[in-house]
Amino acid sequence: MANSTRSRTTFRCQSCGEVAPKWAGQCTSCGEWNSIVEEVDLLDERSTPPARPSVAAVPIAEVATESAAVLPTGVGEVDRVLGGGVVPGSVTLLGGEPGIGKSTLLLQVLAGLAADRPVLYVTAEESAQQVKLRAERLGALRKRLFLASETSLSHVFGHIDAVHPEVVVVDSIQSMADAQLTSSPGSVAQVRHCAHQLVTMAKAQNLAVILVGHVTKDGSLAGPRVLEHIVDTVVSFEGERDHALRVLRVVKHRFGSTQELGLLAMGEGGLLTVDDPSEMFLADRRAGTPGSVVVPTVEGRRPLLVEVQALVANSTLAQPRRQTHGVDHGRVAMMMAVLERRVGLAVGGLDTYVMAVGGARVSEPAADLGLALAIASSLSGSSVGDDVVVVGEVGLGGELRSVNSIERRVAEAERLGFRRAVVPRSVGDLDVGIELIRVPTLAAAIHTLGLAGG
Repeated sequence: MANSTRSRTTFRCQSCGEVAPKWAGQCTSCGEWNSIVEEVDLLDERSTPPARPSVAAVPIAEVATESAAVLPTGVGEVDRVLGGGVVPGSVTLLGGEPGIGKSTLLLQVLAGLAADRPVLYVTAEESAQQVKLRAERLGALRKRLFLASETSLSHVFGHIDAVHPEVVVVDSIQSMADAQLTSSPGSVAQVRHCAHQLVTMAKAQNLAVILVGHVTKDGSLAGPRVLEHIVDTVVSFEGERDHALRVLRVVKHRFGSTQELGLLAMGEGGLLTVDDPSEMFLADRRAGTPGSVVVPTVEGRRPLLVEVQALVANSTLAQPRRQTHGVDHGRVAMMMAVLERRVGLAVGGLDTYVMAVGGARVSEPAADLGLALAIASSLSGSSVGDDVVVVGEVGLGGELRSVNSIERRVAEAERLGFRRAVVPRSVGDLDVGIELIRVPTLAAAIHTLGLAGG
């Protein structure tokens, strides 16, 4: 039968990978301008003949699992979120904003791994001299840590064949390119192809590969969505440049739980483990300040105590200011509406500023009561109480609803010396030594804490 080969033309966004029916100036999916380009794919219509597999299929009970043993990185918080370390033959995608400390984290990880095995760091965005200077500052110079400044995928494979590493880091996947493709580095076709080749190599040679990925303005991973599907683990590295706190979140993990959270602090000597994050968040808390409320949150499986602050002031604007930092803007607006209509507090015409201090981010509904009480406390000029924590979801009717893991939240507050906890009335008995103040509504909570003035 004669070969049948034809071509297919598609229009694809180079920022998000979305396929468009025709060329357009703006991508309807991600909103980027001038990012849609024409791609031509050759389609071979011959059927794929069967071939003898390199490894025979075996019953699942007979599959050997020794190769799945993890390699500890030596960075405690990284090992926590990855379930003990990196897995040979796995591919991990690490995403984060530029300048957040991804390269610093990876150098420390590779330095820990290089104590027992050869590792390879492929830097495609920085020179080898820049990386060495950073490694000297971090104390990460190791004899088994090999460094290659490359952007060519074929050269990377050559380095792997020469070094025989057990762990490979590619920083970043958007900077890699294969000469077999005519598209430029960073394009959807190059990113997809290079990632697929690296995944295939990792599985074939039983290497642990870590890919660094860029993120978009909204914090999501840039590039085609297939990039997240073909890797085994997706880790998000978050934080703010103005604060030392850095957060590791696992979005996808085929070898363990996605409920773990890693907390690190950026210091002069690199990233340090945060042994007691709750104590760190509350270290500079000023006692007796109106508008300050401590909220026990849960990130993954870790309970964290976070201080939420609010400040209200008379406004001279037709549209009062509403500014938030580290908290969900929509939930703050909802709490203000509930305070206005269900409690009777006149907050609609005031400038309102709400934040979670210390670089923390609070978005779960369990912080609703804390947000509302912080605003009410600032309005009345009365403090909530230095020994009080509050937790609960607030409904649009002003009722308080229970939240998950409330016993762990209250136990964390007890550990740090708090003596009272304001919780929804529906909360049952808890095995804690802290006084529980059960209230049915937001109005009852405000009255109980003496915040009804103003």
